Parts: sequence; structure tokens; C-alpha cells
Amino acid sequence: MKQKFLLLAFIAAVPFISNAQIGGVFNKVKNKVNQRVDNKIDKAIDETLDKAEGKETGDNSSTGGEATPAKEEPTVTSFSKYDFIAGEQVVYYDNFEQDAIAELPTGWNTNGTGEVVTLDNFPGKWLRLHQPFNYLTSNEKQLGENFTVEFDVIMQLKNNGWMYPTFSIGIFGTNGEPATGNDFLKGFKKYAAIISTLYPGEYKSSKIKLESYNDNKSYFNSDAKPIEALEKYYNKPAHIAIQVQKERYRIWVNETKAFDVPKGVALGYKMNQLLFQVGNTNYKDDQYAMYISNIKIAQGLPDTRHKLVEEGKFSTTAILFDVNEATIRPESGGVLKEIAGVLTQYKDIKVNIIGHTDSDGSDATNLALSKKRAAAVKDALVNDFTIDASRIETDGKGETVPAGDNKTKEGKAQNRRVEFIKQ
Repeated sequence: MKQKFLLLAFIAAVPFISNAQIGGVFNKVKNKVNQRVDNKIDKAIDETLDKAEGKETGDNSSTGGEATPAKEEPTVTSFSKYDFIAGEQVVYYDNFEQDAIAELPTGWNTNGTGEVVTLDNFPGKWLRLHQPFNYLTSNEKQLGENFTVEFDVIMQLKNNGWMYPTFSIGIFGTNGEPATGNDFLKGFKKYAAIISTLYPGEYKSSKIKLESYNDNKSYFNSDAKPIEALEKYYNKPAHIAIQVQKERYRIWVNETKAFDVPKGVALGYKMNQLLFQVGNTNYKDDQYAMYISNIKIAQGLPDTRHKLVEEGKFSTTAILFDVNEATIRPESGGVLKEIAGVLTQYKDIKVNIIGHTDSDGSDATNLALSKKRAAAVKDALVNDFTIDASRIETDGKGETVPAGDNKTKEGKAQNRRVEFIKQ
């Protein structure tokens, strides 16, 4: 009886739900009510069993017992199951920092319209994409057989009853033709291409689909796969990561590995361009928005174990931080876990962690920031992966030891790195 009352009260309190949606919402609320009831029953059972076993319950301070120490919070809120690690050498980077507001980024091409914007709640500049248009980046370099692609996307979505627009990321080869040529705004399947399409939904209905092409013919075509985790990231940045190893294609949406396809990429053509695409929708421009930023392409296969154990030095741009801060971003979890695994296996290894920055800002600020970032990485390894703190020293070099040209976006991205040097 109480359950029915709660369900009716909820529906009465949310008058904007349409008839088409009411069944799904009713089931969702019913499940939530059942879950809460089950939790209360479980708690009561646990307390009864604790008393029967002679265990203390509640606040120990009232009984004179020793207080249970609070569990130490993780240093970094990481993607715990995330095993993506970026390639070693940055070949393309774009965060639109040099581009004019309200303009399409320099060197990009589109068959519609798009503009660089700033957002109140999120730092940096973002490119707003519109439907139903395609966008080509300014990249002109071949990506090789092994490479990674990363970027952030904000899907500003609010359910008004219509289907949300789809969002696609494509990688394709132009076979020597201009990478930003108009022909590839629609004809990107001409040689070789692989496209992942997100279908945002509500109530755990979101999906992702993968398809690839060779000589304009279908090469691989997946079924649509559920990806419920996407819905938690509406209206805030979601991180998309892709890894290509010859024919193998893997894609992560935040922590979730959505696909790992051994033979998804057609061989024979060199990939050299990215495509972003927003599908048709009945929503008007002021009712939805898609933004992208922090696009990074890196070549090579990271080999943490070999680099650190045998060569004595491992450098990575895959540990990411908040802008001008020493706060480690969640998508750094993959490389941190890999490094921790090496240190756990080789218990005699001691390392010196050295932070580096690009040349933006003052020398003193960059030096201090690099030291703080190195210390933050040590804290993560010690607190989140139980590595002995005595095995790790830290330092920072600021902008004084560049690995790339600070006059280019790619060079600056390569310079924002963390080094691990075996002692």
C-alpha cells in the first residue's frame, strides 16, 4: 500500500511527463522504491546479526569503544576499470586556444556551421557543432598503424520528448588527396573509414554502434550496443578515447570500453583525418548543444614496462590535470594503474617522478606547478595503489626541459608530461 502511495505521489509531483513516457518512468520509480525497501530490510538484518554476534553498532564514542578510523579517500577519482593509455608522440592537438570566438577553427572545414565558444562552467574554449553537419579537423599528418585519439565532448541535452541527435566520430584515409577537401565532407567512406556513433537516450536506452568501410563498401558492421553510462554525463564533459592497433579498434566512453574489435579497421590505406558528425533532430538550436575540445592524436604503442624496467625512463602525456592545477583527471587512471603494476611486480625499483609544463605562464609559476603535479602523482600511487612512499621521489622542471616546440599546439601538448626515472 505504501509503495503504491509513493508511486502516485511521484507522478502527481512531476506533471510534465508525457503519456508516452509514463510507463518507463512508472517502472523506474517502482524499481527505486523496491530498492530502498530492500536496503532498509538489509540494514535491519545486519544490525540484528551484529547484536547476536556481540558486535558494537552505532557511534562507538557513546560506549567508550575505540572509534573506527575513517577510510582514506582516494587521491584521484579515477576510472577504476579504465585501461586506455595514450600513444607516446603527440602528432595533433587542438583546444582552440588560438582561435577567435564565434568563428570556425582555423584550418577546419564543414558543410554547415560551427563556432568556437567559451562556457560558464567549464574552462578553455570549445567548438560548438550543429545538426545535421559534418566537421573535418585541420590535421594533415598520417597517423600510422598504431595511434590513439582522445577528446572531450559535452552533450547539452534536456528531454522534450523528441529523439536526441546522434553524435559520431570517424577516422578515415584520403589516399593522398587533401585531408580537408570538400569531397570528404560527404565522401569520407571513399577509401577506408571507421565510424563510431553514439545514440543518446533516456532511462538507460543509450547505445553505440560501430561500422567501417573499405573502398566505399561495408567492411565491419556491429549491432547497436547499450551504453547506459553515457547518460550520467549529459551537460558535463565526457571523455572519448580510441586506440587503433593495425586492424584492432577499441573505444572507451569515459570508463566504459564500448568496443574491442580485433579486425574492425580495413588495411591498405593510411588514416589521416578525423570526422565529427551531428545527426538530424527535431530539437531547435536553443534546445540542445554539442561541444568538443581537447582533441589529441598520438602515435605509437606505449610500453611502460620495457621503458621503465629496461631503459630506465618512461615519459607520458597520458596523465592529465585540470587547467593550471595539480588535480589529476579521472581518465589518467589507465596509465597510473599500468605504472603501479610495474612497481608492484618489480619491488626493488625506485623512481623519481618529474613534472614538466609548457611555456605558457611565468617561469616561477610553471616550476611550482610541475613540482605539485609530480607530488600529486606520487600521492596517487601511494594512496590509491599502495606503493611504498619510500620508493618514490619527486621533482619538477617547469618549462626548462621541453620535449617539443612550444610555438606549436602539438609541441606544447608534448611538453605537458610526467617522467618516471628509475633510480
